[in-house]
Amino acid sequence: MNEEKIISGNWLGKTLTLKTGKLAKQADASVLVQYGDTVVMATVVQSKNEREGIDFFPLMVEFEEKLYAAGMIKGSRWVKREGRPSDQSVLTGRMIDRSIRPLFNDEERKDVQLIVTVLSVDGENDYDVISLIAASAVLSISGIDWKGPIGGIRVGLIENEFVFNPTYEQQALSSLDLIVAGTEKKAIMIEAGGQEIEEDIIFKAINEGQLKMQEAISIIKELQKVVNIQEKIARKKLMSEDEIKSKEEKEKLLEIGQAWLQENIAKNLFNQTYYSKNERKMAVRVIKEGLDEYLFSQNIEKNNRDYVIKSLVEKMVEAEVTNSILENKKRVDGRALDEIRELSAEIGILPRNHGAGLFSRGETQVLSIVTLGAPGMEQSLEGIEGQSKKRYMHHYNFPPFSVGEASPLRGTGRREIGHGALAEKALIPVLPSKEDFPYTVRVVSETLGSNGSSSMGATCGSSLALMDAGVPIKCHVAGIAMGIASNADMSKWEILTDIQDLEDGKGGMDFKITGTRKGLTAIQLDTKTNGLTEEIIKKTLEQGRSALNTVLDQLEKAIPEPHADLSPYAPRIISFRVDPEKIGSIIGPGGKIINKIIEETDVSIDIDDDGLVMITSTNGEKGQLAEKMIREIIKEFEAGEIVTGKVVRIMDFGAFVQISANQDGMVHVSELAPYRVDKPSDLVNIGDTVQVKIKEIDAQGRINLTMKGLPENEHLWKDRKGESQGEGNGGGFSNRGNGNGFNKRPNFNKKY
Repeated sequence: MNEEKIISGNWLGKTLTLKTGKLAKQADASVLVQYGDTVVMATVVQSKNEREGIDFFPLMVEFEEKLYAAGMIKGSRWVKREGRPSDQSVLTGRMIDRSIRPLFNDEERKDVQLIVTVLSVDGENDYDVISLIAASAVLSISGIDWKGPIGGIRVGLIENEFVFNPTYEQQALSSLDLIVAGTEKKAIMIEAGGQEIEEDIIFKAINEGQLKMQEAISIIKELQKVVNIQEKIARKKLMSEDEIKSKEEKEKLLEIGQAWLQENIAKNLFNQTYYSKNERKMAVRVIKEGLDEYLFSQNIEKNNRDYVIKSLVEKMVEAEVTNSILENKKRVDGRALDEIRELSAEIGILPRNHGAGLFSRGETQVLSIVTLGAPGMEQSLEGIEGQSKKRYMHHYNFPPFSVGEASPLRGTGRREIGHGALAEKALIPVLPSKEDFPYTVRVVSETLGSNGSSSMGATCGSSLALMDAGVPIKCHVAGIAMGIASNADMSKWEILTDIQDLEDGKGGMDFKITGTRKGLTAIQLDTKTNGLTEEIIKKTLEQGRSALNTVLDQLEKAIPEPHADLSPYAPRIISFRVDPEKIGSIIGPGGKIINKIIEETDVSIDIDDDGLVMITSTNGEKGQLAEKMIREIIKEFEAGEIVTGKVVRIMDFGAFVQISANQDGMVHVSELAPYRVDKPSDLVNIGDTVQVKIKEIDAQGRINLTMKGLPENEHLWKDRKGESQGEGNGGGFSNRGNGNGFNKRPNFNKKY
């Protein structure tokens, strides 16, 4: 039995502990990472055999949230097992994937599967950064060809001071949420959201985070020292005689293909300017067909020809594109390195939607559509971080026709979730508060054409659509994707604005930036290099700012500010505040009162615990009626007020009049008329509308009314209707009014 190895060290004032050798022993490697009481397990397994017929490195990163980690049982009544990964799980898995993928040998064709499982959360230390550390640690001791270790860290900004690995409580106060992953000297992955943070502050945060993650990298290196990874590396490199022979044969085939491609790629790719994606695809197709013909002439059979074409053409075409940029500053579509493709922005292109925006940049085209709903339609979230609600949602779709392909629709994938979340993060800082705009807002971005950063197109389309819908966002948010062309050792590089198709190959990056005129709201970086230096990041942010301003010009030209009015097809919300202690009166026992209002007015009503009442209706008059009914319920009456009410109950000693939706008062028989009435039923009937004046509200909250002296009631007294013919003081008041009669009234003033 292997002995458990444990390495601990101080990281940012807390103990980071790495353990291996005890759990999941049949995996190639497993590591347990603990920070505070947050515990994450990472395992990795590499297949023994190569997967045939693929031209990519087959890496699978799975991130598993387990509700038991937070001591939770799934809230669903019918399903208690964890099911489909939450969006947050998918986003964390993608973040880890983007951090580790660039350091693998992309020539490998053996499946590698990394599974990260959260076993315990302490409600203080965020598990995503710990999961990134766990992934780095397990790969570092696995023997797999991976050029780590890397570190990762979260950086917050509270009162202009950076906070590293902030707690959940600190994150809630922070204007910046930045995660950076990288090696000792270079950044590989960046994920950020911010409240319009200036570029120089973002740049400083990335650099500071890079420094603070070094302690974690050192602890991983200590783990490497106590684990015999050389034995694992040697075992991974062992090849059978058949594998050696196959590899030698493949290398000979590739040499033949490389020689032809080196002679012919430039002739076909740069013989003219290819302005469209289809033109470039056709040029690459011509190269593939030419290579196939050449290999056929060399008597190479079809399956080997296919192997050479699949292994070499795309890779060498991208290398030629990079070389042209580095040596000649020439892009395949003829643009300058800092030039954006043709832009267009439109709004209001659909007749009945609440808002719509169409954004195009070159051949990337995104249609974003806004739907406004009642506050109660917000999304409920459940995960190991607890339960929460979400009132702004952005959903991104990527149908196959957007790239000219025919393939089955399989539902929302990880890519769609990731792109949607990025555009959502970009817009959140400019959204109005719930008090100012209590609607639930859903934006759906339909990718109609894709050739370079449709997620940034979705950001721009969403900004247009929200303004078109009349959502009072502070200002436009634009997005741009920046790239890089670089050689193998990064000694030469050029930053590219607005990358597309062939410009995102090996030695490149996809550095997405979103922001307003004031500052940045989101960043997402993946790279196909071994990492980015400070100089590259600084240059990218500077060049990206210029591009953002150009895109913002186009958005502002289409619609400079949100429409003043909502679409006539959008629901209207009436919102006002009430005393929280009055909420129970509005709802009533078992929801009786509020449900009655909803039924009578056909509205939806949402009430927050702090007393914010929100009435949503597609009919303005009905919404106003519902408001009136609620205000009547919470109204506090005072002595001397004159109110119109309806007779709802008649007793021998008086009549009860409903003066609001949940409050009755009593008119004693002696107060019904300016003359003596013997029986209340001789003067009024149930359902009669009468005018009453509040005489008093007693210590128990009971309301005593009078009808005397009010001209509106004179029609009832015509011909002295109901006048008593006998003697006494008002229909026997002395016998039952002040005594048994009055005191027997059961709760005449309704309270809910």
